[in-house]
Amino acid sequence: MSASPAGSRPVIWLASGSPRRLALLGWAGWEVEAHPADVDERRRAGEAPVAYARRLAHTKVATAPAARLAVAADTVVHLDGEVLDKPRDREEASSHLARLSGGWHEVTTGWCVRHGHLERLAHATTRVRFRSLSSAEIAAYVATGEADDKAGAYAIQGTGGVLVAEVQGSWTNVMGLPMEEVLAVLEAFA
Repeated sequence: MSASPAGSRPVIWLASGSPRRLALLGWAGWEVEAHPADVDERRRAGEAPVAYARRLAHTKVATAPAARLAVAADTVVHLDGEVLDKPRDREEASSHLARLSGGWHEVTTGWCVRHGHLERLAHATTRVRFRSLSSAEIAAYVATGEADDKAGAYAIQGTGGVLVAEVQGSWTNVMGLPMEEVLAVLEAFA
């Protein structure tokens, strides 16, 4: 299926398996098909966090058929220029959270919307400040399993939201897609 009923907007090809991106676009009233992109997500030597997120978004959108309205994104959590990837195990998740505790970090989502010959590649960066966390709080959060597959080892839209003291910028960007910017482009390209 590539289009909604006659006269309506096309169905989005989401080049991502993220349930959060799927939910955000659905909440905004778009019909979406998830097609996780099978691409090499390893960071290149010396690649800056913003460049890394943008490159992955652009690489992922290229996996969609050119005629489809496609969205791709990649979100990275970074602290002082270092990317805090999805943790390999719960010990690394605890380490990530201890490093984020009591300070500011950045969350950047590289995103790309493409429809035919139209393409927009951009990014959004949000600053996030964590509360000072005790070892017991970190251990309790990690034990929930929520940190297991999340960049930076937390999910702001879940239990991890209680770790956050302040957000400067797009809250939905921290979830995985800066909706205000993306929706404007989708409406222009649809």
